[in-house]
Amino acid sequence: MASKTSAVADEPIEVLIALQPKFNLLDFAGPLEVLTTAQHDANDPSSKAFEITIASGEPKVLSEQGVIVGSQVSWKEAHDRLGDFDVLVVVGGGTEEVLKEKAEPLDLITAFSEVQKADPSRERTLLSVCTGSLLLAQQGILAGLSATTHPDFIIKFENLCSQAAVRDLGERTDVIEDARYVVNNLRFELGDEDENPYIRRKSDARRPSNARKGSISFKGSNSRRESIARRAAMRLGGLRVITSGGVAAGMDAALYLVGVLVSDETANEVARIMQLSFNKGIVVDGIDV
Repeated sequence: MASKTSAVADEPIEVLIALQPKFNLLDFAGPLEVLTTAQHDANDPSSKAFEITIASGEPKVLSEQGVIVGSQVSWKEAHDRLGDFDVLVVVGGGTEEVLKEKAEPLDLITAFSEVQKADPSRERTLLSVCTGSLLLAQQGILAGLSATTHPDFIIKFENLCSQAAVRDLGERTDVIEDARYVVNNLRFELGDEDENPYIRRKSDARRPSNARKGSISFKGSNSRRESIARRAAMRLGGLRVITSGGVAAGMDAALYLVGVLVSDETANEVARIMQLSFNKGIVVDGIDV
């Protein structure tokens, strides 16, 4: 894995899922089902597209629904291995206690962004589901970005983003209230807008943005030429940051991730198998490469 420079390859994409105590079970299980269903080759069951590792503070972690899930690595082991992972998933549930205690996965989130800034040659993604975005806000990850969360937590989310901006003397976050998911630091050719499946549904009313209509996955593009220098100049060293709404929106965000890291065809096949309607979200900060 050390030699891999991008997540787009016919080998499993390494995903780390962080589980804090009282995490929401469906925030975890929904995206997990999407990612573990995806295959590089639909006719080859051995060609799974994603390899999942679960991190937590204890070998067994209790969800807010009372279901126990076993972790594979401790927080310390996750920190030691952060450079191995292409994707970090942060779920909702139990976030109030994490914020109060300044507990993990807060430091893990920051460390993952630092890994990307130190090594922009690797393509990495930070994905939050539901109130997991509150943890990103607390760490200042969303400064200068657009983001969303569960609609019931919008005010708290806005407050955390504002507090982080004041604390860090950083830029404010554009909070989008009605998006299924919001993607920052898009790095693929945009293609024909009429054919592109990833759609920005409405303008961010708070300021003019760099919103674009979508993304074409690596396998769907014949001329993907990404400049590492340009990636390094992007926010967070080019770290792709995706925030999503509630649990169902988290599955949409996971489908989007399958589309950009594997192929649109694979994302559509996963949606078919799971009998999901793939509801598209918002993509901002797109660049032509």
